Amino acid sequence: MPLCTVLAAAIMSTPRNMPFYMSVQAWTFNKFTTFEAIEKTAQAGAKYIELFPGQTLRPGSDAKVGPELSSSDTAALKAQLAKFGVTAVAYGVTGIDKDYNKSKPLFAWAKDMGLKVLNTESTESIDTIEKLVKEFDIKVGFHDHPKRANDPHYKMWDPNYVYSIVKDHDRRIGSCADTGHWVRSGIKPVDAINALHGRIVSSHLKDLNEFSPGAHDLPYGTGVSDVPAILALYDRMKMEGSVSVEYEYNWDTNVTEVAQCIGFVRGLYGK
Repeated sequence: MPLCTVLAAAIMSTPRNMPFYMSVQAWTFNKFTTFEAIEKTAQAGAKYIELFPGQTLRPGSDAKVGPELSSSDTAALKAQLAKFGVTAVAYGVTGIDKDYNKSKPLFAWAKDMGLKVLNTESTESIDTIEKLVKEFDIKVGFHDHPKRANDPHYKMWDPNYVYSIVKDHDRRIGSCADTGHWVRSGIKPVDAINALHGRIVSSHLKDLNEFSPGAHDLPYGTGVSDVPAILALYDRMKMEGSVSVEYEYNWDTNVTEVAQCIGFVRGLYGK
């Protein structure tokens, strides 16, 4: 019996604590404001959220979520999170500048917000990122989008490339494993995870209907991604970052499907 199958069966039969933060990527609700995304996250039964840069803070406001928020808007964001019992644990996918002085405010804001992980694709800034990771004790995950047929220079879809970027750096730097984009690139998520040799600090967890560039999200356990095996590997490596439901389908009415995803994971862990 394959190791992943054995591990998945162990998770389903033995209640245990999740080693990671089961969250919702606010991009799931990108047609709404962050205030509304927080409320929808709570409605879906999640206690954690991953914020994304540039989302309008609240109805009637021009403020965008990120380190540029005023102190009053940041306080309002914290109050909205507290109101619905949701904790912000991650932020991304965001650019991180090579210039230390330009990137430091992002890490300082993340620290003030209590975030555990920043997700990015700014591989050119790896040395600056490492300095800031050590200074602020915040993890950084390198995110993957799908393979681009018209852009051979884009390599983030390849887990072997991401591993080559992070392997010689601080262990708090790793992959933000977007399992759906691996599937869209024709890669089985379990194979990609194994290629990263445990260097995963966060994840955008998706279950898709097929291995193709045009695939779309389905509730966990109903697609081709093998979510139980993915979570078994995360469990085995004691991945302690954020695992975010990022449901990029039925944009206007997907709270129920997000809730199904959250419930599926809780069911695996006997919660």
